[in-house]
Amino acid sequence: MLNCSTSAVGSIRVEMQDERGRPLPGMSLADCPEMFGDELEMEVPWPVNPTLWKWAGIPVRLRFVMREADLYSLRFAESEQ
Repeated sequence: MLNCSTSAVGSIRVEMQDERGRPLPGMSLADCPEMFGDELEMEVPWPVNPTLWKWAGIPVRLRFVMREADLYSLRFAESEQ
């Protein structure tokens, strides 16, 4: 979940990587559609529902690609889908 804001032409995309910087399956930049808007809890729309608990205790990286956007905070949460 992201607390973020974009301009009218801005966007945010997120990639989750292993500790060596390789994208995790289904969570690459190519898998993440551009996100727009101003929200307190914007869910990252990866096409797969990642089971993040299997990465607990293992180092991961998050890569953000932002255009005319502000990222205030993030948190990991269960999907509500």
